[in-house]
Order: sequence, then structure tokens, then C-alpha cells
Amino acid sequence: MSDMDNTSPAPEGAGAPNPTSKMARRRARELALQGVYQWLLSGNTMATVQRHLESESENLDKTDRELFVSLLRGAIGSADELRGCFEPLLSRPLAELSPIEHAILLLGTLELRHNIDTPYRVVINEAIELAKGYGGTDGHKFVNGVLDKLAARLRPEEVAAARAARG
Repeated sequence: MSDMDNTSPAPEGAGAPNPTSKMARRRARELALQGVYQWLLSGNTMATVQRHLESESENLDKTDRELFVSLLRGAIGSADELRGCFEPLLSRPLAELSPIEHAILLLGTLELRHNIDTPYRVVINEAIELAKGYGGTDGHKFVNGVLDKLAARLRPEEVAAARAARG
């Protein structure tokens, strides 16, 4: 018998998407990536990019909208500051990054700096998944290397504790 049998009533609001679920947060990151990518290529304003994404997105109701808006606005609004954090860790000039790698690094850096409630390993893993899904063949390895070094600089206590726990 499944967890949801036909004899028990569905909880109120059943079937409605949970905007804070893991998938809703992943969708928010994907949508923010699309927006930052679009901004990098088009030079459109943040408001224009956000309006376009919200009007064109089919699954906005299944997205953690608060996280999406926070990531999009934060990455675009603080792009120069965020680049200043990760650029010294790059193995090649910023201009040689693909727009996808650039956008993922902006988003990952923003989360490492400002979303302290999200464990650094989650931030890095989500960035890796975005790079695997949208980036070049080995882009995820590059993103992982940069964000791993950045996490050690931005969250030294958390990284040290995680490394000590692994033995």
C-alpha cells in the first residue's frame, strides 16, 4: 500500500507546490542562472531581465520566487564586488570564462557570501549541478575548484569543521 491511500483525506492544500522545497530552490537557481546569463549577453537592466523571465517561465509557481529574486538581483546588482571575490582564484582571465561559468560563479559567490544559512557544500553542489546541466564538458570541475577555494576564504570555520568531521 502506498503512503497516500484513497481512504484518508488529503491534507488541506495538498497538491499545491511547496515553494521552499529542494526542487523549488533548484528551479530558482536555474531561473536566476538564465537571468544572469541573459544580463551578461544582452546588457539589459535587471528589471527587464526579471520581467522577461517571469513572463516566459512556465513553472514559476513551482519556483522559490523569493530565492530567485534574491539571487537574480544580488548577482546583477553586486556583480563587480562578487567578481572581486572570485577573480583572484581563476586560472584564466575573466574575459575567457564562458557566460555560463561567469554566471554560475556570480551566483555561487553571492550565496557563499550572503546565504549563510545554506551550507557551503550545498552552494557548491548546486553550482556544480548547474554547470553540468548548462555548461561545457568540464565546466563543473572548474566551477567546483573556484568555489571550493572561495568557500575556504569566505567561510573558514565552516570549511574547517566539515574537513575535520570527514577525518
